[in-house]
Amino acid sequence: MVKPEFSGIVYHANYLRYMERGRTNHLRLMGAEQQALFEQVETEGAGFAFVVRSMHLDFLKPARMDDVLDVVTWPVAVKGASIMLAQEVRRGEDVLVKAEVRVAFISGGRAQPIPKSIRMLMKADLIS
Repeated sequence: MVKPEFSGIVYHANYLRYMERGRTNHLRLMGAEQQALFEQVETEGAGFAFVVRSMHLDFLKPARMDDVLDVVTWPVAVKGASIMLAQEVRRGEDVLVKAEVRVAFISGGRAQPIPKSIRMLMKADLIS
């Protein structure tokens, strides 16, 4: 029997949850009222979702329990049916985790071009 040991370090899979929340908050902070945006997109193509297509993570430093963390998210590229996002999990000035996330727009069970309203919103926030 293996006895679990409490290390006080944040479990690596928790960063995925933090970054998911960061992507959701990124849309909100861009001024996108998600419900209205999604209702508009529903009229263009019912039954859609954004799904993570791929993710590359670099774990640089550990976070500890009770650390206050910030998740910073920004779009890198908006193309056809996917958006490439960069994300960092930070503790103050320290970058703990870096990620590149490709998110695909799925409708009707397959990748579809991202509706113009969402594509324009994301492109307006691109950092050159």
